[in-house]
Amino acid sequence: MVFVSVQSRSGSVLAEKLDVDGETVLDLKKAFQKQFPKYYPDRQRLTIDKTVLYDKDSLEQHNIKDNTVITFKDLGPQISWRNVFIVEYFGPLFIHPLFYCCQKLFYKSVVEHTPVQKICFLFIMIHFLKREFETICVHRFSNNSMPVKNIFKNSFHYWILSGVNMAYWIYRPGFASGHIPAVTSTYSEVSNLLTHIILRNLRPAGTRVRKIPYGYGFNHVTCPNYFFETLGWVAICLLTGSISSYIFTIVAFAQMYQWAVKKRRNYIKEFGDAFPKQRTAIIPFLL
Repeated sequence: MVFVSVQSRSGSVLAEKLDVDGETVLDLKKAFQKQFPKYYPDRQRLTIDKTVLYDKDSLEQHNIKDNTVITFKDLGPQISWRNVFIVEYFGPLFIHPLFYCCQKLFYKSVVEHTPVQKICFLFIMIHFLKREFETICVHRFSNNSMPVKNIFKNSFHYWILSGVNMAYWIYRPGFASGHIPAVTSTYSEVSNLLTHIILRNLRPAGTRVRKIPYGYGFNHVTCPNYFFETLGWVAICLLTGSISSYIFTIVAFAQMYQWAVKKRRNYIKEFGDAFPKQRTAIIPFLL
C-alpha cells in the first residue's frame, strides 16, 4: 500500500494522499476512481514527468512510493476500439443493402440489377462482414479506447465515402461497367485475413507486446494487411469504373500509407538492426 499525490496538469492538487492498495497502475486508477467516480480507468491518463503510466505497468516499475506526485489528464468520455470498428463497419453493411434493395426510394424506378452491380454488392458485403468478424474474433488492440467524440470523424470514412458515396452511384438503374476476375477480390480478402491472424498471434491477449512480424506477406512489406486491403478496393474500382470508388480508394490508401510509414519508423526505432530494412511500408519494392 502506498499514498500518492495526484495533481492536474495545471498543478492543482486533486488528491493529496490517495490510498493505493495494489501493485499496478490499473489499481492506482481504480483508487482514483473511488474518489472521482466519473473518471473510470480508460478516461484517465496518468504521467510522471511526462512518462505515460500504462494499466499493466507495476508501481515498482515507475518507482512509485509514498508521496510520489502523479499528473492526471481527463481524456473525456471513451469508447472501446472494438466498438469503434463495429460501428464504423456497420455503416456500409446497412447503407449498401438499403440502396441495393430500395431502388424506388432513391431512384424512383425499379429495374433488374446488372451483373456488375450484383458482383459488386456481394464483394462489398463480404468485405465488411469479414471486417466485423475480425474485429470481434481476431484483432487484439494496443489501446483500450478513444474519445467518443472522434467516432463521428472516423465513421465518416466508412458511412459516407464507402457507404452513401459508393452505393448511390453503383446501384443506380442501368449501371454497368468494367470487368475483373472474382479471384482478385477473393485473393485480397483471404490474404488480408491471413496477415491479421499473423499480427494477432504476435501479441498475447491483454498485453501491449510488440514483435517483428514474419511470414505470409511480411517478407517484403511492413504492412501487407494494408497492401491487400488496397488491392481489394482497386479490384472494386476496376469492376465498377465508378469515380466514387476511386475517391474512396485514394482516400483510404493515403491514410493507410501514412499509418504504414509510421509503423515502419516505429519498428526501426524499437528493434533497430533486427528489423529487415528492405521491407517497404505498404507496396512491395516501391513504397
